[in-house]
Amino acid sequence: MDAEKRIADALVMAIRRLPGETEESLLSARERESGRGGRAALDAIADNLRAAERTGLPLCQDTGMFWCLASIGRGSSVSIGYVDSLIRRACLRAAEDGYYRRSVVSDPIYSRINTGTNLPPVISYEVVDGAGVTLRFLLKGFGSENCSSVRMLNPTAGEDGVVSAVLDMMRKAGGKPCPPVMLGVGVGGTMDRAAFLSKKAFFVSDGNAALEGRILAEVNRLGIGPGGLGGDNTALSVSVLSEPTHIAGLPVAMTVNCWAERKCCLAFKEGEL
Repeated sequence: MDAEKRIADALVMAIRRLPGETEESLLSARERESGRGGRAALDAIADNLRAAERTGLPLCQDTGMFWCLASIGRGSSVSIGYVDSLIRRACLRAAEDGYYRRSVVSDPIYSRINTGTNLPPVISYEVVDGAGVTLRFLLKGFGSENCSSVRMLNPTAGEDGVVSAVLDMMRKAGGKPCPPVMLGVGVGGTMDRAAFLSKKAFFVSDGNAALEGRILAEVNRLGIGPGGLGGDNTALSVSVLSEPTHIAGLPVAMTVNCWAERKCCLAFKEGEL
């Protein structure tokens, strides 16, 4: 299978089927949810999963905006220009083959004319060890993306400050991002870098289980619940990714993924592109 088709097929599957761990978490939450409204919302989500699998239709009408992190090995023989072109071609192919809703406008302020292709994608690049290329995609619906946010904390805020910031952002989000949600939390860098880390966190985390578990427990104690109808399961997972920052600051960003977590990751060895 050529690379363009491999990527496009993965992007089509991403809007039709949840990652296995996400589906398992949703079904598990359904079994333990005590809130009547929350349980009804999770029942509806389970019905939706079965309908999407049966019909091949997207999980949600908002099939999202393409966000991609391209990690290119230092020893790779492919150029960034080639990778960029490949990503754009594959995204266009997926939009055409997968019943993607056309959700991108060319001018964000004035005319807001639809591009008609769901392009351009948002692409970030990083150089990593090795010779391979890894492409990580999020399909960002804006019900959840609109609830994502960045906070610039005092450098002395520490762990309590990070947890408090995430809780405040989720409290304000309420039921708008279609909970139960998945949260990516980026800490450090600069304001924009923290936001980037919060999206990369859905694929790579620090492995700080104590902090992630604390945030998850505190978010679920908010009682927002599935569909915003109240209950025990406001969030299903939290992933934290951090990096060095300036002595005078502590940037914290939170990206929200709704229950329809659409993502995929493709790794190419040297010579496969």
